[in-house]
Amino acid sequence: LGCCTTYLQCCDRPKNTNVRISLPAVCFVWQIAMIILFGIFIRYDQESDAHWIEYRKSQNISSDIENDFYFRYPSFQDVHVMIFVGFGFLMTFLKRYSFSAVGFNFLIAAFGLQWALLMQGWFQSLDPMDGKIKISMESLINADFCVASCLIAYGAVLGKLSPVQLMVMTLFGITLYAVEEFIILNLIHARDAGGSMVIHTFGAYYGLSISWMLYRPNLDQSKRLNGSVYHSDVFAMIGTLFLWMFWPSFNSAITDHGDGQHRAAINTYLALASTVLTTVAISSLSQKTGKLDMVHIQNSTLAGGVAVGTAAEFMLMPYGSLIIGFCCGIISTLGYIYITPFMEKYLKIQDTCGIHNLHAMPGVIGGIVGAITAAAASERVYGKEGLINTFDFTGEWKDMVPSRQGGHQAAGLCVALCFGVGGGIIVGCILRIPVWGDAPDDNCFDDELYWELPEEEESIPPILEDNNHMRNRDV
Repeated sequence: LGCCTTYLQCCDRPKNTNVRISLPAVCFVWQIAMIILFGIFIRYDQESDAHWIEYRKSQNISSDIENDFYFRYPSFQDVHVMIFVGFGFLMTFLKRYSFSAVGFNFLIAAFGLQWALLMQGWFQSLDPMDGKIKISMESLINADFCVASCLIAYGAVLGKLSPVQLMVMTLFGITLYAVEEFIILNLIHARDAGGSMVIHTFGAYYGLSISWMLYRPNLDQSKRLNGSVYHSDVFAMIGTLFLWMFWPSFNSAITDHGDGQHRAAINTYLALASTVLTTVAISSLSQKTGKLDMVHIQNSTLAGGVAVGTAAEFMLMPYGSLIIGFCCGIISTLGYIYITPFMEKYLKIQDTCGIHNLHAMPGVIGGIVGAITAAAASERVYGKEGLINTFDFTGEWKDMVPSRQGGHQAAGLCVALCFGVGGGIIVGCILRIPVWGDAPDDNCFDDELYWELPEEEESIPPILEDNNHMRNRDV
C-alpha cells in the first residue's frame, strides 16, 4: 500500500477524460436509493411512535414531558445550527468561493445525514426482533456528529474538489465513521462525549490524507484566488461565532441526563473562553506590528472546544478546562504560523482551511487528556456511584478499573488515527479516477466553475446632499 500510494502521489494527475458522472444523476439516484432503504429499514422508536400514549400509560409515566424529545431537542437544535450555519460560514473566507463553501456544505450535510442514520442504525440501533432501525432524537444528533467529521475533512480540500467528488468523499467517510465509532465506543468501551477522537481526529486526518493523495503541484496557478477579502472574512467570522456559542451543546448533547451533561457544558464553556485570550496573545506576538491575524481569530479560538471534548463529562475541574484552552490556543495558533506552511512545502499536504491546527492537533490532545483523566479517576473524586455512572462500568465492564479505562481511551485514539489516515489514503486513490470532474489547477477556489453568478454591481456615485452620516451637515 505504501509503494502504491507513493507512486500515485508522485506521478502526474490523470488526464481529462470525456466520461463524467454528473451531479444531477448522483443526486437523483442517491435520493431514490435512500427512499427505498428507509422504506425497508427505518422506523420510529418507542417515544416517537403513535403508540407512545399506550406505552406511557403502561409505564405509569405521568406526563409527555418525560418524552426524550423535550430533553434532547434543544441540544439537537444547537448542533444542527453548527452543522449548517457554523461550518458553512466558517469556510466562506475565500474571496471567490463563498457560494460553494455554503452551498456544498449544505449539499453534503443533507446527503450525509441520511446515510449516517442508516449506517449508525445498522451498527447501533438495529432491533433484533424485526430487523428495523428505530430512530429517535438522539439518532438525529448522532447523524449530525457523523456529518461533522466529513465537513471537517471538506475543510482540507476546500476549493479543489468537484461536488461529485465531495459526495463520494462523504459516502466513504460516513461509512468509515460508523465502523470506527462502533469499535471505539462499543468494542473498546472508550468514552468520547464531545468526539475529540471519533469526530475531530478521524475527520481531520481523513481529510488531510485525501489532500495528500490529491496533491496539486501546479496549484499556484490559482494562487490569486486562494485568499480572503474584507467582507469574506467578516462572513467567516459569523461561522466562528455560531460554532463558539453552541460548542457547549455539541460536547454535551448525548451525555447522560443530569450531572454529566451539566459538567460537559461547563468544561467546554471555560475551555473556549480561555482559548480566545491565548489565541489573541499569540496572534499579536507573532506579527512585528503587533496586529491580529483574522485567520487565527476565526479558527484557533475554537480549538479548546475540540480538545476538551473527550473529557468534557469527566471531573476535569474548572481550572483544568482553563488549562486545556490555554494550551490549545497557543498550539493551534503556532500551527497556522509554522506547521501549515511546513506541511505544504515538505509533506505535500495542501490544507486549505488549516484543519490540522483546529481539529487534528486539538483532537489528539483531547484524546490524550481523556486517557490521563480517566486513568487518574478515583472514588474519592467521583464517588462510587459517580465513577460507575460516568464511565459506564456496568454489564460486561463492571470489573473495569480507572487505570484500565485510561488504556482503553488511548486505544480509541489509535483506532481513530488509523481509520482517518488509512481510509483517507484509500478514498484519495478512488478520487483520483478521472470520472468525477475535478477542477483544473487554474480554476480552483472559483465559484464560476459550478454556479450561476450575479453580474458585478455597478459602482454608484455617492449623493452627498442627503447623506445622513455626513459630518458638519447643514441643518
